Amino acid sequence: MRKISADNITALFEKIASGKTLYIPQDTKGGAKFKKFENGSVLSNELNTVRSAKDFFFPQTENLMDFKVEGKNIEVIDTREECEDFVIFGIKACDVKSFDVLDRVFLAEPVDTYYKNRREHGIIMSLACDKPVETCFCHTFGIDASEPDGDVVCYKADGFFYLDAKTEKGENLLKELAGVTENADETAVDGQKKVIKERLSRLPLANLTADKFGSGKTKEFFDAPEWSELSESCLGCGTCTFVCPTCQCYDIKDFNTGHGVKRFRCWDSCMYSDFTKMSAGQPRLTQLERFRQRFMHKLVYYPTNNNGLFSCVGCGRGLAKCPINMNIVKVMKALAKPQNRDCENGETPEGRK
Repeated sequence: MRKISADNITALFEKIASGKTLYIPQDTKGGAKFKKFENGSVLSNELNTVRSAKDFFFPQTENLMDFKVEGKNIEVIDTREECEDFVIFGIKACDVKSFDVLDRVFLAEPVDTYYKNRREHGIIMSLACDKPVETCFCHTFGIDASEPDGDVVCYKADGFFYLDAKTEKGENLLKELAGVTENADETAVDGQKKVIKERLSRLPLANLTADKFGSGKTKEFFDAPEWSELSESCLGCGTCTFVCPTCQCYDIKDFNTGHGVKRFRCWDSCMYSDFTKMSAGQPRLTQLERFRQRFMHKLVYYPTNNNGLFSCVGCGRGLAKCPINMNIVKVMKALAKPQNRDCENGETPEGRK
C-alpha cells in the first residue's frame, strides 16, 4: 500500500497525466463530472458525479462504421482506432460494480469489440465513500462502499490518500507512481473502513433489502396490481435510464452525409414510447408496460439470467434526478408489502389479524 498527502494530490495527478490520459471528478455548473485532468484542474469533493463512468466504456454516441457509396459499389470503412491507456480516478463502489453488469452484456458472445477495447485500456482508481448521502443504498445489492473494487482502491484518511493495488494493472500503475508516493501500513485505512460502515448504518435506506426479488420471481411480480399506481405519474422522459450506470439499451442509426453513410450507436431508453417499435407494431403499448419492463429487468430479469446479480447498484441517481420523484426504492417497497402478495393468494389483510 502507498500513500500521498491530500495536499499534494495534484502531484499524483500530474504524474499519471504525464504518461496517460487522466480523468477526475471536477465541479461544473451542472454538478460534478468526470473531465480530463489539465493544469489547474481541481478534484471535486462531491460524493458522486452526475453521470457515471459508464460513458468511458459505453459512450452515449459513437460512430461504429462508415459506408462509402459509389454507384452500386459500397465500401465498408472501419472507423475504430486502437484506444490508448487511460485512467479514471475517483469512481465509487456502486459505479465500479456497474462494470460487472455491463461486462456480462458486452463481453458475452458475440463480444462487443468497441466496448472490449476500452475496457482493456481503462484503469480504474476507485475511491471509498467517506460521506455517503441519504439517497445511497448500494448495500441493498451486496456492495460494500467501504471496500470498492478497482485496479487501485483509494481511501482518504488522516489527511492522506491511501492507494492499494488490486490487479496487475494497478500494480504497474503504482510502480510508476513510486516517486510521488510512500509506503504505508493499513492502520488508517482500517479505521476509515469502520467509520464508513458506521455512517452507512445510519442512512435512511440502511434496512432496505432485495431479499424478495431476484431470480425466478417473474410470475410473482409481473401481474402485480401495484404497477398501475406506480406507473401512473411516470412521464416516460428517460432521465432515470440516462443517469443509470447499468442501463445498456441502445439504438443504431444510419445518416446520409451526402458523401456517404455514417452508422452511429446511441443510448436508448425502455421508457420511451417508440422503444422496441418494429414494422409489426409496438410490443409495449402503454407506459405501465414500459415502466414495469424497466424495474422488472433490474430486479428480476437480469438476476434470473446472470446468477442472481441485480442490475441496480444503489447509486441513488434515479432517486435524485426523477422529476416526479418515482424510483426503484418506491417500487421495491410497494411490491414487497406482505399484504399485497398474501391477497393474491386469497388471504385478506383482515384475515391475518
